[in-house]
Amino acid sequence: MTSIDFQNKTKELIDSLKAVCAQYGLGNDGNEFKIITQVFLYKFMNDKFAYELKQIDESLAKSENWEQVVSDFSEDDYEMLLLQLDAATAKLRPHHFISHLFKIQAQADFAKTFDDTLRDIAISNTDIFSVKTAGGAKVTLFDRLSEYISDTSQRDDFCRALINKLTGFSFEHIFNQKFDFYATIFEYLIKDYNSNSGGKYAEYFTPHAVAKIMAAIMVPEEEQGQLKNKTCYDPSAGSGTLLMNIAHAIGEDRCTIYSQDISQKSSSLLRLNLILNNLVHSIQNIIKGNTLLDPYHKDENGNLAKFDYIVSNPPFKLDFSDIREDLDTKENHERFFAGIAKVPKKAKDKMAIYPLFIQHIMYSLNKGGKAAVVVPTGFITAQSGIDKKIRERLVEQKMLAGVVSMPSNIFANTGTNVSILFIDDSNKEEVVLIDASNLGETIKDGKNQKTVLTEQEEDKIIKTFNQKEAVDDFSVVVTYEEIKAKNYSFSAGQYFEVKIVYVDITHEEFEAKMKDFKSNLSRLFAESDKLGNEILSYLERAEYE
Repeated sequence: MTSIDFQNKTKELIDSLKAVCAQYGLGNDGNEFKIITQVFLYKFMNDKFAYELKQIDESLAKSENWEQVVSDFSEDDYEMLLLQLDAATAKLRPHHFISHLFKIQAQADFAKTFDDTLRDIAISNTDIFSVKTAGGAKVTLFDRLSEYISDTSQRDDFCRALINKLTGFSFEHIFNQKFDFYATIFEYLIKDYNSNSGGKYAEYFTPHAVAKIMAAIMVPEEEQGQLKNKTCYDPSAGSGTLLMNIAHAIGEDRCTIYSQDISQKSSSLLRLNLILNNLVHSIQNIIKGNTLLDPYHKDENGNLAKFDYIVSNPPFKLDFSDIREDLDTKENHERFFAGIAKVPKKAKDKMAIYPLFIQHIMYSLNKGGKAAVVVPTGFITAQSGIDKKIRERLVEQKMLAGVVSMPSNIFANTGTNVSILFIDDSNKEEVVLIDASNLGETIKDGKNQKTVLTEQEEDKIIKTFNQKEAVDDFSVVVTYEEIKAKNYSFSAGQYFEVKIVYVDITHEEFEAKMKDFKSNLSRLFAESDKLGNEILSYLERAEYE
């Protein structure tokens, strides 16, 4: 079976789980995403456990019924087997296996058995697989899923329907697949649950093109696979698309991920993303909490931690009036050096919150570190206020790598034009500004228009930036002094040269062009006279009533 076949089989499994939810009245219910993602995760962990056991013990790989073989192990032998597993693999017991639940599904109170099994797996593996809150509480892997069915008489059948969907095929043959495979699966898995319709703290999905460009510029091709022990951080991580791309560029085993996000749903999705992408060692660094008010990650001295790479697609506007005064403290003045937006009398939900994230990112960057932040394009040219103060700091401290202004509608769910701000604490020389607003093609995405970049266009942006190329009407390479002279504008268009092209022509060609001009003007004047006469004619026939 090819990777495409497995991809299709996996999508069929996800669709079938959604169909079960719909059949029991949970389609588009707020809890549907928990059921789908957690059951999928249970299936993935069960098959990963089988895969790893068979790598350790060849006899298990050859066995027609490996579950029965390990079930017959003595307690000591089983413990010895578990000790040989790497830390990224969940430790399961025979009564946790999908095959076991499938066999006993006819028993009474199956829903309780199903829930107890998943909860037991969560508790047994809580140290490695739990997400923490800023207050120190642990969010474990699995909920009691059957309890989302309000009619208790349907719970057993609901859990039987779920377990029956998990036995069709095994993931065992796809664990050698690479990042792109799991990125596609993850995107398909969460596509219905990662929208901006989730309320005040909604998550926004970052397009693949934006994530790819950010990672490829921060970690150029010649550095990929060469870096070691790097820390990567996203203070508004969402489901982790940007973190997965930067980790993939550095190497999953060469970096550690850190994140914080106020949304519990986002933190759960990010945990799933880390598990799929072989980054289990970073799950303990996923924090559910308010980054701006209560940043969690600290160093050994209790100061805010610094990171080598920071990526972020923060919310642009949000009502944070209820915590605005708590942020404006003496302790935070250095972190929020450019200021905090004042609370408006009206439209509090339009308060600009992204400048706080940019300042937090600048403050959290290691010496020599790099960051990439999605910002509204208005940020790069604002003539006053907090935005301009941030740009001035980036220029004065020479920590700007460049800016890429993206095409309109690159995000299908917002009409705001966006740019990517690249910060590089080690870049003391020239800065690259790219205007990519004319690239891409428009396609229909549901009710919205969306702009999609081709792979060649993505590569053009990456190559131009990394090689610091000046391309007519596309990119400029400027000094910090030139940016100061342009009032700290980060817009490439303001640096493009206005060119007048002179073309030599013969006397005959000149006469011919003049003749055409006169002819066209005569025709236009004649049409104008005719139209004028018609209007006068209408006016003369007009009568008072």
